[in-house]
Amino acid sequence: MNQLPEIAESIHQSFEARTQQRDQALLQARKLTRMASLAIRAVHRSEREEAEEFLAKAGGLLRQLKGLLAEFPDLYFTGYTQDAIKEYVEARSTFALINNEPLPNPDQMEVECATYLKGLAEVPGELRRRCLDILRQGYSPEAECLLGYMDEIYAVLVTMDYPDAITQGLRRQTDLVRGILERTRGDLTLSLREEQLKRSMHSLEERLAEVLENNSGG
Repeated sequence: MNQLPEIAESIHQSFEARTQQRDQALLQARKLTRMASLAIRAVHRSEREEAEEFLAKAGGLLRQLKGLLAEFPDLYFTGYTQDAIKEYVEARSTFALINNEPLPNPDQMEVECATYLKGLAEVPGELRRRCLDILRQGYSPEAECLLGYMDEIYAVLVTMDYPDAITQGLRRQTDLVRGILERTRGDLTLSLREEQLKRSMHSLEERLAEVLENNSGG
């Protein structure tokens, strides 16, 4: 038992180091989440330069976070860390798709595959928001394009039929994406029908005006 105090002191030092790294990681994760949120807001406001700036800062925070927890992989793979990284994936993917740019892959983002997919599963919600903003001004091919992106994301997610322990609960998010997709398709269909009705009524008004003018001239 003479060694017990020494053992306890060693454990104290280990826990102290882990606690300090955890506290720093929490701070970095909060900053990363905030930068991702600001980037998405800038995307919806069509503030491209601001969005790029926030994404660049978020990418830097991600790299710092990975370096900080390099010796503590269990802390890196905890919920709060991966949730923050998921927000980053969502922001970068949303920026790319709304700006009609190539979708970055997990390696380019330097993230794990499961976290990448969870972030990608959040993107349809942002694309729906963009679609609704567009549809307020009337039907647009851009909204149709965004719906196509949402459909493609869902088509990929449903193929990831693996245990939740591997995908980190992706199945539940996939079900939510299906609901978002169906509602958006319904909104887009309604908007298209309204647009077609407006065109038909306008065409009818022009023909009636032409008939009245001809009768008046006769």
